[in-house]
Amino acid sequence: MNVVSVKDLSYSYEGAHGKRPVLNSVQLEVAAGEIVILCGPSGSGKTTLLTLIGGLRTASSGSVNVCGMELCCSDKQDLLEARRKIGFIFQASNLLPYLTVKQNVRLALELDEAMSENEIEQRVNEILTAVGLSARINSYPEGLSGGQKQRVAVARALVRRPKLVLADEPTASLDSKSGRDVVTLMHHMAKEQGTAIVLVTHDNRILDVADRIVEMEDGRISQVSAAGSKVELVLSA
Repeated sequence: MNVVSVKDLSYSYEGAHGKRPVLNSVQLEVAAGEIVILCGPSGSGKTTLLTLIGGLRTASSGSVNVCGMELCCSDKQDLLEARRKIGFIFQASNLLPYLTVKQNVRLALELDEAMSENEIEQRVNEILTAVGLSARINSYPEGLSGGQKQRVAVARALVRRPKLVLADEPTASLDSKSGRDVVTLMHHMAKEQGTAIVLVTHDNRILDVADRIVEMEDGRISQVSAAGSKVELVLSA
């Protein structure tokens, strides 16, 4: 079953000299439990595609279907509903500095009226144990390493058990061990929970976690490689 289905997707934005095309007739499908890495040079459209799949902006034309919901031409309420089914992980962990680790993760669940206080507490404790932070639940972000902050961000994205996780350069600011720990955790959770993951990266150290590697260039998908294929990434300047 496909969690993401993108068809004939195009996107342009208004610049000083008129419309500038960013994506052109992109096709992409991502199944439950599959990890797809988007790579390519800066300006190739990777992050734009990720934000369109996440309902953070609206396409110029085409179709973006996520978790059975069509996002193109959707109103704000429908886009909000779709985003609730998605976990987001960004290069910066974006933790609230005045909240503890536990409180940062709880935020993702507290708007869910169907969950009791006991269920929220149990879910948060379980995910923080899974990411190896059970001993730091009462710590504040300023007392955490970069890798620990990113693991909190991963926990926050996964605690709702979303059908889809979108990650934009989640290892860019991490050393090799911390980066490996983060993507290994994401891989484990994807396979255990059947979560689809779409991950944008320039980090060739983590390509092995992917089921497919999708290379983008000039707003198009230029190549799709199976897991284990050798791919050389073009790094941004």
